[in-house]
Amino acid sequence: MKILALVGTNADFSYNRILLKFMKKHFRQMAEIEVSEISQLPAFGVDVPLEEQTEVWKLKQKVKEADGVIFSTPEYDHGVPAALKSAVEWLSYHTKVLEHKPAMVVGVSYGRQASARSQVQMRQILISPDCDTNLLPGNEVLIGNASHSFSKDGRLIDPEMRDNLEKCFTNFVEYIQIFENVNKEGLNMSVKQLSISDAYINFPTGRLSLKEVQQIFSTIPFEIDLIDSTDHFAWYSDKPNREHVRNVASLGETVQECHPPFAVPTVMKIINSFRNGEKDVVTRPLWMKGHRSLIQYYALRDVDGHYLGTIEFTGSVEYILNLFENGAWDTDGTTGASKHDDAPAAPAEDAVDASTGASESGDDSADATSSAAATVAPAAPVEDDDTDGTTGASDSGSVDANDEEADATTGASEN
Repeated sequence: MKILALVGTNADFSYNRILLKFMKKHFRQMAEIEVSEISQLPAFGVDVPLEEQTEVWKLKQKVKEADGVIFSTPEYDHGVPAALKSAVEWLSYHTKVLEHKPAMVVGVSYGRQASARSQVQMRQILISPDCDTNLLPGNEVLIGNASHSFSKDGRLIDPEMRDNLEKCFTNFVEYIQIFENVNKEGLNMSVKQLSISDAYINFPTGRLSLKEVQQIFSTIPFEIDLIDSTDHFAWYSDKPNREHVRNVASLGETVQECHPPFAVPTVMKIINSFRNGEKDVVTRPLWMKGHRSLIQYYALRDVDGHYLGTIEFTGSVEYILNLFENGAWDTDGTTGASKHDDAPAAPAEDAVDASTGASESGDDSADATSSAAATVAPAAPVEDDDTDGTTGASDSGSVDANDEEADATTGASEN
């Protein structure tokens, strides 16, 4: 179980930070607790430039991936610190990362009443319509007299407070498990099983059952992701051992929500080029997880040419490249005969692969990674000197602002 714990202050020293670090160590057998700071976040504002919101995006991803979130709040002037309120505003403005997320509130202060008032305020914020967290009622951790409740090495030494903390955290873990079981049941139904198993789809080229369609997507040797026509992350294939790990929590997010801010302009440029009919494909050969992979982005269109979305195909090409490097194409594919060096040269038209139209001449000026793509869509116009005319990708094989970090459809790290 993964729990994100937010230090609710930007102060350099805070007993609330000490409490969360104690919980991380004390409850390590029950859950993996990540203590996260809010001090690097900009003050909330709707006009903050996108390029200054990288830390905000990182925090949203952590919240989205966590099974539950703990908010540790001190009390400033009978209320929640401004930095914590600003952080929650970032997590609730035009995003739903907190929606239905199991949440717990704890707090430490110097006074005898602990952080009772700020915790009441924090609970009201977390159950507001914009946050809409699943907050367990009656589960209060109020630690006062902070300077005497903790040892110099950061242990909570007040036995009564420690017992209450253990009870409340156990309640929180059990609360999370309830939602996990519900979510897993729904996930299994939507991903592993089909709600209408006996339905069929009639294509011009044949008929497939829904079960067959599902298993085709799980079996093909590459993964597929879809950004729909409204620029929302709509679907991904349930392929084992994906290069890009996807999460159902990301479904329905906008391009801006599921990408790091620095990548958004590049991603939108690709999508808009598809939407406007300027391009139909962009190709990116790159290294992922220690092996060579190929990512291709295609404009998804209906039979009348109307834009339906952007699809991404990603897969390792190591197997194919190893076949090539080991001489798999050194024999005649139809007869098995070796192609001797003294064989007569084929005419120019024979130098083209009849099945793909890709050149086999090995000419350095050809984009070898995009030959398959060229059969799907016409060549994109050359926009500048460093653009590959067949795919729209730069000569380095990348269209992203940061080749090593940004996935153009979701922003997931490709390291």
